[in-house]
Amino acid sequence: MASEENISSIDVEGSNVEDAIKKALHILKVSRDEIIVKVVAEEQRGLFGMEGAKPAKIKVTLKSQK
Repeated sequence: MASEENISSIDVEGSNVEDAIKKALHILKVSRDEIIVKVVAEEQRGLFGMEGAKPAKIKVTLKSQK
């Protein structure tokens, strides 16, 4: 299994896209300008607009360190 230093991309879920980005930044211990975010799926709200029907899913990739 790869160590944390070798991780170049991760998939993260959150209650919304911004929440998922915050989780990814915390996991990777980097700032927002060091990553590329691809939204895999937007969150879907439940009945009457309540949160939680389906979480947002993103793929976060570290920018190359040249």
